[in-house]
Amino acid sequence: MRTPRPLLAAIAVVGVGAVVAVAVWRPWEGSADAAAGPPQITVSRSQCGQGWTDAKTGRQTFTLHNTGDAAAEVDLIELGSNKVYGELEGLGPNTSAPMDVQLGAGRYAFRCLIEDTDAITGPSVTLTGDAKGGPAAVAVTKNDMLPLVKQYEAAVAAGVADLAAKTDKLKGDVDGGNLDAARADWLPAHLAYNSLGAAYGAFGDFADKIDGSDVGFHALEKGLWHNASAADLAPVAAQLADAVHGLQADLPNEQVDPNDLGLRAHEIMENALQFELTGEHDQGSGTTLNTALANLDGTAKVLAILDPVLKPRYPDLPQVQKWSDRVRALLTAHQNVPVATLDRATREQLDGAVGELLEKLAPVAAICEVRRDS
Repeated sequence: MRTPRPLLAAIAVVGVGAVVAVAVWRPWEGSADAAAGPPQITVSRSQCGQGWTDAKTGRQTFTLHNTGDAAAEVDLIELGSNKVYGELEGLGPNTSAPMDVQLGAGRYAFRCLIEDTDAITGPSVTLTGDAKGGPAAVAVTKNDMLPLVKQYEAAVAAGVADLAAKTDKLKGDVDGGNLDAARADWLPAHLAYNSLGAAYGAFGDFADKIDGSDVGFHALEKGLWHNASAADLAPVAAQLADAVHGLQADLPNEQVDPNDLGLRAHEIMENALQFELTGEHDQGSGTTLNTALANLDGTAKVLAILDPVLKPRYPDLPQVQKWSDRVRALLTAHQNVPVATLDRATREQLDGAVGELLEKLAPVAAICEVRRDS
């Protein structure tokens, strides 16, 4: 089972000062209320959210105690908006853990998500006061993500059809002995694959056959740029085309995990930084920066589809676009330039811009991860 990522900790990375401090879970720290200790909140099927008697706004810590016989997740929600102000995961039977929050005026309740049980909402508590609330967001549900996954799968199907056509053309060049044409057609086909984005995780063994380190596109690249004969390259091109068409035929059976959409938005560019911007994947064509640009296109496709989920939940989303534009400008200016020939200043600019983009993309997976609400 996938371990959920802290939703509010992800949102808090875009904040400053005290906002960051109150948005992550950590042991209760001493305060004016230290002598009495934090309020003890019961978590169980029969007594979810009982024990909240000190109703106040501002920063506060609750101790959640699972008195039941099954593990539980607990959210502190604002009633009406359904925004989550606090979350605690993996609270085992007969165990306790702190929840640190910042609450403004409003009506709140604890929601207990216990194994094999529908969501239980505890008693509502009304807070009054002038303190402002901390980071909060409506949890993403399966119903939020399913239409986006369907939209992405349709885009992937169209992309794989384009990939198949480009790969067939490449194979035809090799079979006909026209290696100059094959070198010209290799890059468009390779970029078509690398722009598919979040689908990588759903391709299974086909991914390695198509774009593994020593098979598929990379094996063909090595031969084309190191004077291999058409006869030697024909079986390599055939293997690549077979893998692409195998993927196309199997695509209706493949499913994109909804959580992979957000996860891959970060991982695609992380891989680009590790393998393309270093030139590690270059087998002779000198086009790894072109590949990184295709990876950025794949990331952009994912983000565009996730926009309905991200826009109301991620206040730093404009910064993602800002750094995406910066990375795109740098990569576009250096297409078809081998990484090894870049001067130090340019490489530092590229690495720095991609690093900033990755920092802004880091919260996307946690924000978009599907969570229970019922």
